[in-house]
Amino acid sequence: MAKTAAKLTELIREGDPIVKYEGEGERILRENSKPVAQFTEDIAELVSRMETIMRDANGVGLAAPQLGILKRIFVYDAGDGFHAIINPKILQRKGEQLGVEGCLSIPGLYGDVLRANEVVVKGMDQYGNPVRLREEGLGARVIQHEFDHLEGILFIDRADPDSLRWGRGEEEGDDEDEDEGEPPSTRE
Repeated sequence: MAKTAAKLTELIREGDPIVKYEGEGERILRENSKPVAQFTEDIAELVSRMETIMRDANGVGLAAPQLGILKRIFVYDAGDGFHAIINPKILQRKGEQLGVEGCLSIPGLYGDVLRANEVVVKGMDQYGNPVRLREEGLGARVIQHEFDHLEGILFIDRADPDSLRWGRGEEEGDDEDEDEGEPPSTRE
């Protein structure tokens, strides 16, 4: 478990802040995250840092466990603006979509994952205000991917094992997933 610090942002590693799925990182990424009990300035500061780290890594989503912080917080931007969701609950899943996913904690590995095409999620924002969002397509995929991180589940657990591959996230001539953008946009 992550060490105790005066501020959550002090737990973020310098240099390469994203926990990788190897060594101690494997244990951290497999743990269940704890709910946020109090919405303090510390939570708002952590969310701001998470947005910066996600964007610097060319990701579309980032969960607190990926920074070694076992709190139920994730952030994302699937193209319609930045969102932070704390203590999320997925209320509804509809339809299905098959698409390529990657993960900032397992750089360079990609695979096909079947997800719901539409989700409704509720939680709180970084200030403790209620949030309820309905997302489709990539937004729904990102929410499900990041929610899984809070449960200690990685995309490799849900991917078709035969589809897992190292590379850029797309194969030449494979334009089936063009609507999800170039490979960096599939990394969460």
